[in-house]
Amino acid sequence: MENQFFVDTGDLSPQALAQKHRLEQDPSVRTDHMAYLPGMEQISSDIRERVMAQRDSYDPMQYTAQDVQAALQHETCTVEDLKALLSPAAAPFLEQMARRAHEETQKHFGNTVYLFTPLYIANYCENYCVYCGFNCYNAIKRMQLTRDQIAHEMEVIARSGMEEILILTGESRSMSDVTYIGEACRLARQYFRLVGLEIYPVNTEEYRYLRDCGADYVTVFQETYDPDKYETLHLMGHKRVWPYRFDAQERALMGGMRGVSFSALLGLADFRKDALATALHACFLQRKYPHAEISLSCPRLRPIVNNDKINPQDVHEKELCQILCAYRIFLPFAGITVSSRESASFRDGIVKLAATKISAGVSTGIGDHESKYTGQDIGREAGDEQFEINDARSLEKMYGDIAAEGLQPVLNDYLYV
Repeated sequence: MENQFFVDTGDLSPQALAQKHRLEQDPSVRTDHMAYLPGMEQISSDIRERVMAQRDSYDPMQYTAQDVQAALQHETCTVEDLKALLSPAAAPFLEQMARRAHEETQKHFGNTVYLFTPLYIANYCENYCVYCGFNCYNAIKRMQLTRDQIAHEMEVIARSGMEEILILTGESRSMSDVTYIGEACRLARQYFRLVGLEIYPVNTEEYRYLRDCGADYVTVFQETYDPDKYETLHLMGHKRVWPYRFDAQERALMGGMRGVSFSALLGLADFRKDALATALHACFLQRKYPHAEISLSCPRLRPIVNNDKINPQDVHEKELCQILCAYRIFLPFAGITVSSRESASFRDGIVKLAATKISAGVSTGIGDHESKYTGQDIGREAGDEQFEINDARSLEKMYGDIAAEGLQPVLNDYLYV
C-alpha cells in the first residue's frame, strides 16, 4: 500500500486508532474482499469473467507502432485495437488519435456538450478506503442534509439554470438509507429534468425503487479492476466486497434504470489495465442491454482533507487524453464525462475532441451551495468535501466558455410526456 494515502487521524479515539492500524498492517484481520456479505444480491452473469479475462491477459508492452497504425486505419475498433491504443506505443500517435476521436464525436454528438452538477447530501461513510476524504477514519466534519435542506440546495442550484443533477452520498446505509435517497430523488424531480445517482451499490429491487422515485441513471466507480490492489485500498466496509461492486451497473439495468456510467479512479493501480477493463465493462453490458444509455468517466486522484499529497501516479494529462481518445474511438456512441478534478484548460480542450459532458458550479461539500453560488457567508454549517476540485467555474462561466469555442452547451435534451 502507498503511504501517501494515509491521512491525519488526530481526532480518533485510541480504540479506533488501534483498529485502523491493525487493518493497515495485518491483512489477516480483514474480511475476504471477494466474499459477499449478508443481504448482498448475487446475480448470474458472465460479464465479470469476460472483462477480467481480457484485463488479465493484457500486456501493454507487447504492442508496436504498427499495431497502433493498424488500429487507427480500421473503420471499427476491435478489442485488440483498443489494447494497442491504450499502450505506450500509441503515445507518438496522440495527434492522430485526437483527430480520429474528434471525427467520431462529431459524427455521433455534433458540437454538443452537456452540463450537470453534483449535489452531495451526506458525507457519513462506513468504509475505510485509504485514499478517500469521506473514509470513516478521516477526521472531517460530517453532515447529513434534512429534507428541507436538500430542497433548499436544489432550489439554489436550479436558480442558476442547471437542469441535470447528480445526487451523491457517503457509503453509509445507516445514515443514508435507500428511503432517504429515494426522497431526495423525488425532490430532485421537482427542480430538474434529469436525475443521476452516485451512491453505494444496492440490490436490483432497490435500484427499481430509486428509479420509481425519479432516478434516471446510476454511476459507480469500480475504483480499480485489480482485485489484489483493491484489497489493499479498501480495508473495511461493504465497499470492500469487490465482486458486488463490479455487478452494480448490471443490477441497476435489471432494476430498470435508463442509463449507467462506468469508471476507474486512475492512479490507484495500472491505469492502462484499468482503462481497458472500464471500456470493456461498458461495452459488454451495452451489448447485453442494447437499450441502455452507456457512459464513461475518467477521474484521477485528487488531494483530500488531511492529506494534500494524494495525486495520480504516472497518469498525467497526456496519458489521460490518450485514454479518452481511445474510449471515443472504441465506443463512439458512449457519453464521456470529464469532472472538475481536471483543470479548466484541459477540460476546455478535451470537449473539442472526445468528452461530451462536464460538470459546472461544483461543490463536493455538504450544504454549501448557497454560500458558493452567492459568494456570501450565510452562517450555515457545512460538511467537509470529499476531495479538492480543480475547475471551480460557475454554470454561467462554463456555459459562456463552451459557447465561445463554437460548441453548443446543452442543459437538457429530454422531454417527459
